[in-house]
Amino acid sequence: MSDDAIDRADQTHLPERGKVWHRYVAIGDSFTEGMSDADPDHPDRYVGWADRLARHLSELADGDLTYANLAVRGRLLADVVGPQLDAALALGPDLVSMVGGGNDILRPRADLDAIAGQLEAAVVRIRATGADVLLATPTDPVGAPVLKHLRGRHAVHSANVFSIAQQHGCYVINQWGMRALQDWRLWSEDRIHMTAEGHRRVALNALSALGHETDREDWSTPLPPPEPVGRREAVAANADWARTHLAPWVQRRLRGESSGDTVTAKRPQLRPVDPA
Repeated sequence: MSDDAIDRADQTHLPERGKVWHRYVAIGDSFTEGMSDADPDHPDRYVGWADRLARHLSELADGDLTYANLAVRGRLLADVVGPQLDAALALGPDLVSMVGGGNDILRPRADLDAIAGQLEAAVVRIRATGADVLLATPTDPVGAPVLKHLRGRHAVHSANVFSIAQQHGCYVINQWGMRALQDWRLWSEDRIHMTAEGHRRVALNALSALGHETDREDWSTPLPPPEPVGRREAVAANADWARTHLAPWVQRRLRGESSGDTVTAKRPQLRPVDPA
């Protein structure tokens, strides 16, 4: 095969840059639901990166965009690629963001190959409708007090996401490469969900991944160095976090409960996006 032929083959599955979409549906877990990016107009709801991305996409489409968000906190990948995906495809989207598997990876017997297989099958199903797909890698948990021990799993999952995207022409939010997200000031007190600023940055990363111009320095540059924290303060903060956030999570797991058991999708139908 000639070099030109190889180049053409390599381009076969590359997604188109700078497209404009009109029907965007987001599926996933708490990350896509938007925790802990509080909605000032609805105290019991969250905004999040997907809502923020929808606003950007609506501006690019001159307001001609409708958006649904079916993500629910605590959901495993089987729910994301099952009932959520069924509902998403019934809406006839031309863009689907699908981020799942993070809750599965936390489980001791997580099968990363099976997770990748589920994700790829869902991608194939979406792409068969003609819709585009936006995936995301996990963040690098290198400095996380508990999740750092799962860094290898997150790295493998990131590699799987990129491989699936390359094979099927998907867009990818590369959170693994966002050094700014290794700063705990962009995370809420539970150290699992991002602040509003974290979600804002991810939304711009997503917009960039979709091939649109952004101010990359605005969303990728780390915050200025924080004030140093003494060892005693750090130990006390970690103990408080374990008592307030880790212990309840463990207790729910032991009871077979999820934080999303009584939660439904915040935006189950396609509708226009309110301007920022």
